[in-house]
Amino acid sequence: MTESALYEALARREGGRNGEVLLRIAADERRHGAVWRRHTGVEVRPQRWRVWFYLLMARLFGFTFAVKLLEKREDRAQEGYGDIADRFPEVGAIVADETDHEKALIGLLDEERLRYMSSILLGLNDALVELTGALAGLSLALADAETVALAGLITGIAAALSMSASEYLSQKSEGGGHPLKAALYTGTAYLMTVAVLVLPFFVLSHPLTALAFTLVGAVAVIALFTFFMTVVRDVPFRRNFVEMLSISLGVAAVSFLIGLAARRLLGTDV
Repeated sequence: MTESALYEALARREGGRNGEVLLRIAADERRHGAVWRRHTGVEVRPQRWRVWFYLLMARLFGFTFAVKLLEKREDRAQEGYGDIADRFPEVGAIVADETDHEKALIGLLDEERLRYMSSILLGLNDALVELTGALAGLSLALADAETVALAGLITGIAAALSMSASEYLSQKSEGGGHPLKAALYTGTAYLMTVAVLVLPFFVLSHPLTALAFTLVGAVAVIALFTFFMTVVRDVPFRRNFVEMLSISLGVAAVSFLIGLAARRLLGTDV
């Protein structure tokens, strides 16, 4: 019943052909609910908080993410059906419906942001590696958090514009997709990451404390994006998370040592 309410809400949000497919799936879910209501004699209402949660995920991370996340929940339900198939003859038809739902949903998954996932990944990865390293080095070379914040912000904005221009030229030379859209996705991902990484230096007065929060923010961004990729692309979470984390923190550590060396050799103390 929860899934029926959710698919109806998604249908209203999507509209058009997608909405029609989602309404058909919602009707099937209501019918499945009626089967179990007949067996149990229990009337249940949709879990509104769960409906709200998936709608929020669809709004924040896209329709594809929400649907893929829901699919994983349905896969677990299908495993449970196998344990009771011999007691309830309707289970076979329900499992067949769920399989059809999965095929129908896969047919809907053509979201623009996924077509430009490589551009988003480029901006996000580049910002994490470059700016985390730059902020780590600046935190040791410069003893003032506000100065580090301004230097990091200027560096981040300049790098975002540079990456956007490079992505535009790259896409145009390859002759595929929309170069301007790819550039905008790259630049937006870069700037959003810059905001997360630089913010602690504007809020906190001690640069090393701010750097610690920046590193926590970097880990959070990596975890969130890796989880997103795990859901929409069915890739392993741990291996991709460790790889991205190792690269970003490794560059930050090297930059930190360079900043320390620069401060001692040049005697910089701003």
